[in-house]
Amino acid sequence: MFFSNQLKNISNLKHCFFSRKNGVSEGIYNSLNCGLGSKDDKKNVIQNLDIVCKKLNYKNRQIITLKQVHSNKVVYFNNPEEVRDKVIGDAIVTKLKNIGIGVLTADCVPILFYDLKKKIIGCVHAGWKGALNGIIENTMDKFLNLNSNARDLVVAIGPCINHQHYEVSQDFYKKFFAQSKNNGQFFIMLNDKKYLFNIRSYINAKLIGLGIKNIDHINMDTFSNKKNFFSYRRSKKDDEKDYGRCISVIIMT
Repeated sequence: MFFSNQLKNISNLKHCFFSRKNGVSEGIYNSLNCGLGSKDDKKNVIQNLDIVCKKLNYKNRQIITLKQVHSNKVVYFNNPEEVRDKVIGDAIVTKLKNIGIGVLTADCVPILFYDLKKKIIGCVHAGWKGALNGIIENTMDKFLNLNSNARDLVVAIGPCINHQHYEVSQDFYKKFFAQSKNNGQFFIMLNDKKYLFNIRSYINAKLIGLGIKNIDHINMDTFSNKKNFFSYRRSKKDDEKDYGRCISVIIMT
């Protein structure tokens, strides 16, 4: 369990970037796999999600997650009747209290948002495709539509893949460079065909560009830290057939 130093001091919030530890799943899913979309035994995943709720002392016992598709779609829940699990999208924003919202990651970037004044929470699943295509900006737009001000937001960026292990192709690099030549700063060239991509720095720069000043980082690498995290890239490297997902959750009380 990992916590943002800034979010943990806010009395009406519960949050956590969960590790893979202290669950019931076995094998490649050992042990707190929270991904219902994985090939793990669904009973184990449901039991793991129940463990997450207990750890957060969350009595509603249901955490709303999305059917994540690496999109730029933001889901907004305005009232309890609208709340649905597994809606297609990659970010959730809500003013609702006592509704646990979360994202699932295995190298991608989990991001938690909180507006100190307007009392709004959000969570984002940011892979490279969603980040490039505007999931961060669209989440911010939803906060602004709800009369948020960037200076009132606290944003926590959780564990994700480190650039040292994020090798990408030249075509990948060109997608980002075509968007902005400034994006070149987030890449290290290995040779004329391979680069290393720093997705954490890329997202951090986007947040700063949107006027957000209160940004907290849990600077841990999901690829190399097998003890604590699932990793899509590591599972591919190890020729495993599937991989588990860690969950990151925020709840406003």
